[in-house]
This record gives sequence, C-alpha cells and structure tokens, in this order.
Amino acid sequence: MLGRVISSRRRCRPILALPLLTAAFAAVSCSSSEDVAVPSPRGEAARHCRALHEELPRTVDGLKRHSAEPVSDFTAVWGDPAVQLRCGVPKPDVLRHGSEHYNPNPEAAEVNGVRWLFEKQDDGYRFTTVLRKVYVEVTVPGKYAPEVNVLPDLAGAVKKTIPAGV
Repeated sequence: MLGRVISSRRRCRPILALPLLTAAFAAVSCSSSEDVAVPSPRGEAARHCRALHEELPRTVDGLKRHSAEPVSDFTAVWGDPAVQLRCGVPKPDVLRHGSEHYNPNPEAAEVNGVRWLFEKQDDGYRFTTVLRKVYVEVTVPGKYAPEVNVLPDLAGAVKKTIPAGV
C-alpha cells in the first residue's frame, strides 16, 4: 500500500529510490511486443504469407505497428491492446461443414475488394478472409469499435499478395 509510513526508524532516500522505481516502471510499461500464436502455413501458403508480411502497412486505423512475440513472417500487430493479424490460419470452424459451429450463411462483407468473415468475440471481432488461397485472420479488440475500420488499411496488401480462389 502506498501511503503513510508506519515505522519511522528507517528513512528511505527518495532521491535514490525514485530513479530506480522509474526505471523499473519504464521497463515493464514500455514493452513493445505482443504475444501472438503463430500459425504454420506450408509451401505456397507460406510464400503468400511472407509476401503479405512485407506489404503490410505501418499503421491501421491510426494504430502504429510494433513487434509480435515470437517474431514471425506470419504475424503482425498494431496498437495496445493489439490488433493482431495471423496469416495461414486453418479454415474457420464456422465454414467447416460438420463442425459444431458450422453456419451455412455466416456474416461476411467485402471491403475494398477483399471478402471478410465476421465473428463476434468476447471483446471485439475476428475477421477472416474468404475466397482467397490463404486464410488471413485479424482480431480487433472492442476498444477500437467500430472494429471494421482496420480492414480498409489491410485490403490493399491482401489483394496484392493473397490470390483470390478457394
């Protein structure tokens, strides 16, 4: 508890303690990495994902890109809390016939030439490309509502690097 000092026998030297506390706080609070589960695409899908990684914008919806942990050509993050992109993810359960979450008419929309599946999450939305050779997943925290605002900034890179098709 920060407040009154109960015992006055020992005196802390505020001049020495303050820089140490400041340095410790800065080390903890200024971390620029975000843990992201890395997908494992292979072959052609991995090549497309690496190409996408090179084309991704420095900002989405005004949020600055920073490092994901572990570092991978298949992931990217922007902002804090992070908007997370993962390339080469498996087909979403909602699209897999026979899955308990299968939906023959899922919510989807086209944004700047890229069709995205919308899935409401506990905090925000998950968007996944559809009708492309590789699935690209973007998870957006509710803090950034309306969450779809990140998609126009990503559409150009997706169109350029992930071919249309199934």
